[in-house]
Amino acid sequence: MATHRRNTACVLIAAVCATSLAGCGFGADGSGDTTGRQKVKEVPAPGSAMRLIGDGSTAYTGAQPNLPKPRRLEPGDRPPQFVVFSWDGAGEDSQKLFSHFREVAKRNDATMTYFLSGVYLLPEEKRNLYRPPQHSPGRSDIGFNDAQGIADTVRQLRLAWLEGNEIGTHFNGHFCGAGGVGEWSVEEWKDEIAQAKRFVKSWKTNSETDDAAPLPFDYEKELIGARTPCLEGQENFTRAAADLGFRYDSSGVNDQVWPERKNGLWDVSLQLVPFPGHDFEQLAMDYNFMVNQSGTTTQGDPTKHRLWGDQMRDGLLSGFYRAYDGNRAPLIIGNHFESWNGGTYMRAIEEVVEEVCTKKDVRCVSFRQLVDWLDAQEPGTLKKLRALKVGEAPKGGWASYLATDPPPTPKGVPGAPAREE
Repeated sequence: MATHRRNTACVLIAAVCATSLAGCGFGADGSGDTTGRQKVKEVPAPGSAMRLIGDGSTAYTGAQPNLPKPRRLEPGDRPPQFVVFSWDGAGEDSQKLFSHFREVAKRNDATMTYFLSGVYLLPEEKRNLYRPPQHSPGRSDIGFNDAQGIADTVRQLRLAWLEGNEIGTHFNGHFCGAGGVGEWSVEEWKDEIAQAKRFVKSWKTNSETDDAAPLPFDYEKELIGARTPCLEGQENFTRAAADLGFRYDSSGVNDQVWPERKNGLWDVSLQLVPFPGHDFEQLAMDYNFMVNQSGTTTQGDPTKHRLWGDQMRDGLLSGFYRAYDGNRAPLIIGNHFESWNGGTYMRAIEEVVEEVCTKKDVRCVSFRQLVDWLDAQEPGTLKKLRALKVGEAPKGGWASYLATDPPPTPKGVPGAPAREE
């Protein structure tokens, strides 16, 4: 029953997304913190390093500020509790939720991943520049943008990156169901990705903007991961993404266990968490909570709004503590900038950020920071972490579980194998 509900939710998300535009450190610092927390000064990249790219929509400005260097766990260390807050179709509209959650993140020592929809940097009058696979030119199930919306979104993207957040992609037209992304070939996915990059790299030309500052990053290098619309089309997308040098995918559904590589990419799927008041678990995403509370009606019974938000908050917190006190698997959460059911899910997410992100050993990070950390670890350490089941704390504690294997017993001492001549 739970699986059926999840699949239904994924299929229906396109209809809801169409109603809305938008749809930390862990390096060693010598402080004695075995998880390696490191504070980084918030300063922009030096202007002398700037090199404009193409029409000046983007620029190389040096290494990303506030992106700490990951540290390999030492034998016996307790792993950090990572939490990733990610946003599908990130854009700034009249709700100003992008700017709001940037401030929420800064107040709580967090960074996040913003999956930008490329068509949010394409003006309505230039819609025919988008040629979606298996659809007519200029078609998009989430619309396009206007000059003010593009300017506001670019500003938020610029500030978010300078603060250490990640800019991923949610692609473009958000097509689900028949003819949608689930039916696209590998080559069609590559074309969609190329268009998403192009809209970011040419937003000035397309919006006829000359005097605005560029986005301070090279999107060809910045873009390393994505989440597909409605969590569809993952198989062919990951094949295309691996060919293009992506490092992770967050388009699947998984339990709260440590990530592993699939098709060359880190699989950092959305996860199932407890659903208060129900006998099945729920995908850790605002839409999926909503569809199991008010159906596809985005503004259901007002008398239940607080209850529904509390259910999402408490479900995410239950998942958090299950990992925090158990296997320490990263908690992966997905959201949209939306006002469904009176904005109750936005309240829930903010309350979760405020409760968990400043706790001891907790790192609220972007996917980029998470996969940087995973890449820095010993394969044997990751294998041990992946052996732990949902909520399973290691028997004997972390110090013994992640200790190095004992050296072989010297020959000639009690218990040693007989000497061979």
